[in-house]
Amino acid sequence: MLFPTLNFGLFFLVVFAVAWALVRRPPARVAFLSAASYVFYGWWDWRYLFLLGGSTLFNYLAGHAITRQRTPARRKLAVSLAVAVNLGVLAFFKYANFASHAANDTLTLMGLPVRVGFLDMVVPVGISFFTFHGISYLVDLYRGTLKRPAGLMHLVLYISFFPQLVAGPIVRASHFLPQIGERPDPDDIRATRAYLLIIGGLFKKVVVANYLATDLVDAVFMDPDRFGALDLLLATYGYALQIYCDFSAYTDIAIGLAALLGFRFPQNFDQPYRSASLREFWRRWHISLSSWLRDYLYIPLGGNQGGTWRHCRNLMITMLLGGLWHGANWTFVIWGALHGGMLVAEHLVNKLRALTIGQWEAPPFRGWARGLAIVATFHFVCFTWIFFRAPTVDLAGRFLAGFARWTMPPTAITPLTALLIAGALGAQFLPADRLVRIEGAVRRLPLAALGAAVGLAIVLIQACAPDGVAPFIYFQF
Repeated sequence: MLFPTLNFGLFFLVVFAVAWALVRRPPARVAFLSAASYVFYGWWDWRYLFLLGGSTLFNYLAGHAITRQRTPARRKLAVSLAVAVNLGVLAFFKYANFASHAANDTLTLMGLPVRVGFLDMVVPVGISFFTFHGISYLVDLYRGTLKRPAGLMHLVLYISFFPQLVAGPIVRASHFLPQIGERPDPDDIRATRAYLLIIGGLFKKVVVANYLATDLVDAVFMDPDRFGALDLLLATYGYALQIYCDFSAYTDIAIGLAALLGFRFPQNFDQPYRSASLREFWRRWHISLSSWLRDYLYIPLGGNQGGTWRHCRNLMITMLLGGLWHGANWTFVIWGALHGGMLVAEHLVNKLRALTIGQWEAPPFRGWARGLAIVATFHFVCFTWIFFRAPTVDLAGRFLAGFARWTMPPTAITPLTALLIAGALGAQFLPADRLVRIEGAVRRLPLAALGAAVGLAIVLIQACAPDGVAPFIYFQF
């Protein structure tokens, strides 16, 4: 069930009405929202409901087992085993075939005739996201961020809550579970902000991302040998903006839907392409994932403690695993390695600064210097997106080789896609408080006028959209 469809619209209207009708009966409300979330997830393939339910039940039992341990060593062992089981299930579904390919390639290089068989299975939608939610629950219990294990139905709702179930944002257990115990007040719901997030998300996905994909990106990445360097460059820009508009659209809609049901989700994107360094980029891009990797992987590895070598090692491990999290493909490994390598380079530059002039943190870029840093960071990120988008390393290599063909005239770009690229990139530099300003202006409208404006916006977006409804990019992760 996709957000920008009539089926989902009708589904959400029913959920919204019943959830608020049950606001004075919290157990019934939790049970209803959990059931609705299972209907939403089962819409793709009901068989994977057993995986979702099994993951939830395991984490519920594991959470109680962790809190029952009487010594720190036993608690650490319990949480380590529980996290390992979660990661093992994720690895089985996402990486079994990748491991088989790698093993067969190794056997071929060794000249051995033995071959490893493959498992022909589809990766369950959203498995990475609900696995990370389960791990967040267990680790937050272990660290004491959660004071006690959640009730079974509360944990069911946390792991399965439909707005963020299949593509995030990743919401910490310590952030979400306390909200379940609160009775939402309709007067506290920032409905105008929620509507703006939903409308903006629909426009970014249905119009901007879908047109960039269908009119430019897909054709060029499918067969880069047919196109010259300018087309390849514009397709790279197009994909950078497509994936931003596509993914930020999903999380904006998810945040808006959750707000209308009385739940608060964290911001997940903050104009990432205005970043002046890769470190800043990761503070603005997929914030819930980057902060999750920082708090649950990078810091447990040692973070920036233990000297330069360990710090650089921890950065590389975190980004390599972050790349693998996105998919079982060498292209994602390369993407993670490139980001890790650049983060290490930035750290070493800061280290050199500290040794030479005694200043660890570089002063913020100003004026033209910041502009150059933004351009350089944006183009590095675009370069890495080529590996992220290409289905194979060979195709990525052919794409990069095409940048030598500067004499070929552009044929893939159209006035519409050029306008969308320029507009989407320009939007990265709008005032940071733009949503607050718009919210303040729109809030003064009469309720009837606001409802009519929302309805008209949805109709206009659907009228401008290309045919068909493309799934969100991050559904595959």
